[in-house]
Amino acid sequence: MLNQLTIRNYVLVDQLDISFASGLTGITGESGAGKSILLGALGLLMGDRAKAESVRPGTEKADVSAEFALRPGSALHQQLCADELIEASDESCLVRRVISAEGRSRAFINSIPVTLGYLKDAAEHLVDIQDQNQHQRLTDRTVQRNMLDEFAEAKPLATEVASLWQAWQYSVHEIERLQQLIATQDDRKTLLRYQLEEFAALNVAEGELAALETEHKRLAQAQNIQAQLAQVQSSLENLDGLRHATKVIESIDDSHSALEAGVETLNSALALVDDAARDLRHYEDQVVVDPQALADAEARLELMYDLARKHKIQPERLYEHAQTLQDEFDALASDRSMLEQLSADEEAQREAYRAKAKTLSARRRKKAGAFTKAIDLNMHALGIKEGELSVVFHEQEGEFGLEQIEFHVRTNKRFDAGPLNKIASGGEQTRINLAIQIVAAQRSELPCLILDEADVGVGGTTADTVGRILRELAERTQVICVTHAPQVAARSHNHMCVIKNGAHTDITALSEDERIEELARMLAGADVTSKTRDYAKTLLSEASTAH
Repeated sequence: MLNQLTIRNYVLVDQLDISFASGLTGITGESGAGKSILLGALGLLMGDRAKAESVRPGTEKADVSAEFALRPGSALHQQLCADELIEASDESCLVRRVISAEGRSRAFINSIPVTLGYLKDAAEHLVDIQDQNQHQRLTDRTVQRNMLDEFAEAKPLATEVASLWQAWQYSVHEIERLQQLIATQDDRKTLLRYQLEEFAALNVAEGELAALETEHKRLAQAQNIQAQLAQVQSSLENLDGLRHATKVIESIDDSHSALEAGVETLNSALALVDDAARDLRHYEDQVVVDPQALADAEARLELMYDLARKHKIQPERLYEHAQTLQDEFDALASDRSMLEQLSADEEAQREAYRAKAKTLSARRRKKAGAFTKAIDLNMHALGIKEGELSVVFHEQEGEFGLEQIEFHVRTNKRFDAGPLNKIASGGEQTRINLAIQIVAAQRSELPCLILDEADVGVGGTTADTVGRILRELAERTQVICVTHAPQVAARSHNHMCVIKNGAHTDITALSEDERIEELARMLAGADVTSKTRDYAKTLLSEASTAH
């Protein structure tokens, strides 16, 4: 319910504070007085696009805020609590929109900044504005489906169907994900298996590359090495003069330390030369001129280099890379047991969903006739004598059941029915929406309903019927109606008037006498007489005694 509306520097309004009560509130005023300002301000709170021209000329910003009562435990109350915008004990919230002179805007709930999208979602649970050009709720298929489900007392069943659908779809998505994972793993294992077969065929041993490169180098220069060794060995063997000299020195009969040291050094040198000659002969035994061994070494090295290039690694990492590939292959598990379990669960969930959805569908179709019949009666009472509403079921399996629901209407039996927003005129749409709201209100918690000229195009008895129906609707939900019909205004619990004073607009609650004067003006225009005042009194009296 809308408790309070505060407007600052919006269009023609300098400062305006309006308190609203429950029941039916009629808002009247002369044409051009500014009744649309109220709807425009509330539209901003519902997330309408901000415009720079909304700001009163000469001011920096427009500020619109409203206090709404909240129903504890409602979906909106729970959401605001979860988002820490209200406390669990709060029974109201303040919604605010600020628009700068440049057209930028900010939105707040209880002084906490929120996105415009969040504000719009929240406002849909707080107020519903119905005018001749903008039908925000009742042309929405989601709203239409919810209304039928509430009338059919199928909301708990619909919630259960939605839960079953979500569980089923989760399993479907998990199966797809696991299948993709297994397929990816299988593809990877196939590639790894092929690569490992290449490595197995080559059978590279750890450290083999370095040893093979050394052997290849030796084989490639074997002839040259042998020639060099022969030359060196010849030089090492031609040491007879040195050996004879050593013997001559040893024969000197003197114990001088220098002589002894020289002898020892010569003997050590000869021993080292003998050792070197022996080592070189051993090395020479290893140097073999073998063209076939050289060709084999070259061929194997080429295979190893090719494999390294193929895998884009350094040749010395071949053995390590083969081990890495083997480890990855061993770690990949294409276990299909989980997939089999998920598939079994998915089948059971699908059957459970479809069984419950069939029950929901049957409930909807069974109650659709009574729902449309009740709406037809209200349309007829509101002056659409040939009006008929039908519920069209479009087969579409999904979260909300086995069908999408759409309201179709026709206002003339010579024409086919069609979607509400495409068939009826602006005035008819407002009255058809009103007829739907009346029936829906019997079993649902509607938000605050604001109607802009729901009585357009009607007068006399039909206008009185509109007033009576609106008053009945106001027993269940707050109704604020901008009206030009005195019959509707007379039946209002509360009556406000929009007054334009120069460049300023004001909205005030009317006293009993002021109300009579306003009704008289609505009846007679500028020529108010005692007779029109008497008729205005009669309207008020009949409205009060009728209830």
